[in-house]
Amino acid sequence: MLNPSPSGPGPTTRLGRLGGLVARHPRWWLLAWVVVAVTCFAVAVGGATGETLFERLHSGAPTVDSEASRAQDVIAESSPTLRTLTMQVSGARLGDPDVVAAGVERTRALAKVPGVKAVRSPLLAPGGPTDPSVAPLLEGGSPGAGGFVTVVDFEPDLDGEAQDTAEAAAEKALLAVPDAMDATGRLGSSDKVITAITSTVERDLLRGEGIALPLTFLVMVFVFGGFVAAGMPIIGAVVAIGGGLLSLFGFSHAVELDATVVNIVTLLGLGLSIDYGLLTVSRFREELAHRAHDVPTREEVAHATERTVATAGRTVLFSGLTVAIALAGLLTFEASIMRAIGVAGVSIVLVAMVVAITLVPALCVIGAKRLSRKAIERPSDVGLFSRLAHVVQRRPVVVIAAVVVVLVTLALPTLSMKLTSSGTELLPKGADQRVFFEDLARDYPALTAPEVTVVAASSDRSAVTAWADGFRTAPGVESVTVQPLGGGHQRVDLRVAGGPTSDQAQELVTAVRDSPTPFETLTTGQAAGQIDFLDSMSARAPYAVGLVVLGTFVLLFLMTGSVVVPVKALLLNLISLGAALGVVVWIFQDGHLEGLLRFSSVGAVESMVPFLVLAFGFGLSMDYEVFLLSRIVEFHRHGAGNDRAVSLGLQRTGRIITSAALLIVIVFAGFVAGDILIIKQMGLALVAAVAIDATLVRMLLVPATMTLLGRWNWWAPAPLRRLHDRFGITE
Repeated sequence: MLNPSPSGPGPTTRLGRLGGLVARHPRWWLLAWVVVAVTCFAVAVGGATGETLFERLHSGAPTVDSEASRAQDVIAESSPTLRTLTMQVSGARLGDPDVVAAGVERTRALAKVPGVKAVRSPLLAPGGPTDPSVAPLLEGGSPGAGGFVTVVDFEPDLDGEAQDTAEAAAEKALLAVPDAMDATGRLGSSDKVITAITSTVERDLLRGEGIALPLTFLVMVFVFGGFVAAGMPIIGAVVAIGGGLLSLFGFSHAVELDATVVNIVTLLGLGLSIDYGLLTVSRFREELAHRAHDVPTREEVAHATERTVATAGRTVLFSGLTVAIALAGLLTFEASIMRAIGVAGVSIVLVAMVVAITLVPALCVIGAKRLSRKAIERPSDVGLFSRLAHVVQRRPVVVIAAVVVVLVTLALPTLSMKLTSSGTELLPKGADQRVFFEDLARDYPALTAPEVTVVAASSDRSAVTAWADGFRTAPGVESVTVQPLGGGHQRVDLRVAGGPTSDQAQELVTAVRDSPTPFETLTTGQAAGQIDFLDSMSARAPYAVGLVVLGTFVLLFLMTGSVVVPVKALLLNLISLGAALGVVVWIFQDGHLEGLLRFSSVGAVESMVPFLVLAFGFGLSMDYEVFLLSRIVEFHRHGAGNDRAVSLGLQRTGRIITSAALLIVIVFAGFVAGDILIIKQMGLALVAAVAIDATLVRMLLVPATMTLLGRWNWWAPAPLRRLHDRFGITE
């Protein structure tokens, strides 16, 4: 049996020395990490500084500096956006003078609330609800339906506490109106939508972790055959989550963080920490198997710890760096939310790496006696995974062809992928604020924002009107209005039959921007913002891809000394990620499994999801690639031939990779059970990516391609071989 784990003196690498330090003072390392974890959770979640991370979150469509944002700036300069509170009233007898009089009295009291700038209500019109000027504020445009809207505008210069006080008083006064009219009232605002999303994110986070942590613990009890070993990766994951939440809390003071960032980044940290913890504990138990005593001595425990940190720690560092490089690609994008996810993701990856090479080994040392009872006595070179490797190696071409056909078939739906940036649709169907704004759009369409708005730099209203009239016959256009904006500008609002990001709205944006005009125009709206966001992302994507490809290639070259293996790894990851995105499109865009997964399809995929899946999915795929390659390279350097090294590497890591994949699927599946649509999409995409990668790619494609390539796997030009001999990272 080929055994690359020597039984002599411990390694002298830096990681080996770190392992020795951990072995000598395990309780001090544990105490230090307990203090760090408690501090992280106290600050980020407990509100030790006066506010929590969740209180600092925002929500909205991803934006970039573009034509749409510049148009919004011009509009804001001319007519600053006021914070508002809207009430929909239903069941009011607007034909009854006494009822109307009671409502008028209570509505007039609203204007006296400190901080309220204006009140818009059909009850305050000179002619009352029958006044034609207030038809847009009446359900169906007439008082007969018994529904109306009241909108409260707040003063623009209120600070946070004054705004909260004013809103609370206004809510109380507003709800008194339907009470006096024996009707029903519902409140809504953009702030309430954000609150609903952030509170749902917080609930989803607790639910996801509440599902994931117990299930992963039970799986690891089965994998390790004991509670002590199973609990170690879980403890490391909890600490890493605390570090990730603290990093997000810090970033929230520098940039606006979208509410969904928390779940996305925490999900990654939880999955990686469990993966790394599983690898570290497994290697520690394997190293203990070489002991000479039934109960390991302190020297044997120290040696096992040094070997574990030197070998598994090296794998963790390579894996963590590849994941960090994949996430660093997000920093090349212009959108602040992508950069925030990139920085926060890199931070939590670093935390997970440090936890895996310090805290988890310290826990292993403390629990060494218990772990030694279940230690792998002699790792076998023959087993399920080596037999699988031999089957694949007998027919590598057939295996490659069959797997590629499956992956390409799964990837085909990506060809029809449509992207959108949802607003209230992020909330689950039936959520109060989602229902409120859906009803508002249906019953009071004039109060909703127009799908397309154009800012025309002209003081000649007639010229702008003549130009705008050309779009009245455009597909889907329902109305065109022109009004002065101030500062020598005119505002053109175009309403479209479809939704804010519908095909009609996007086509109209393109038509408006392509239309020749004698004056400068800026087009904005949700569709325009989405087009600008995707254009910006597409323009920066080559730089992101270049950074990730180059960084990954260099790292894998330093680990393997080959230029073929890194290229092969990049190509295989690309195919598997395409398949994962295809699954997302088939489910969420095409509307399959709506009942099972508890979502309502918006006919598209959230615009950030493909970019995040490529970054996160690539990192996780490389995670398993490094797990497998590190052992193959280890055996190859100890004299095993190519096919033998592949078989041994798969046998030694197959159980770990399969277990790690199962655990991370459980983690991500916990977030599929959440209510926020983008989190569902991300969770399911990463479940698909991990499942595909750990089975079809790692177990079949990698051994098949490495068998087919043979000695060419280890080829590199002579100059690069000399470079690797000098700078390559080995044990």
